[in-house]
Amino acid sequence: MSLAFGKTRTAQLPPNVNRILLVKNLPFKITPDEMYDLFGKYGAIRQIRIGNTQKTRGSAFVVYEDIYDAKEACEHLQGFNVTG
Repeated sequence: MSLAFGKTRTAQLPPNVNRILLVKNLPFKITPDEMYDLFGKYGAIRQIRIGNTQKTRGSAFVVYEDIYDAKEACEHLQGFNVTG
């Protein structure tokens, strides 16, 4: 499937696109400020929830205000190495 996005953002997105990103394999010691710095480059963030239990450490949910910002962050940060 091909998507064409203009400045008007009138293109219809496929149903699997969401404004909530599940982020895995994060460093256990990442801070909320570091998360906002990294993901905030792609748009306004409504909320970041970082896992803090044994089962959820190393993961987070990032909720964007705009679905297009979430899509852009997902495309640019897929496979990104946070630690350098």
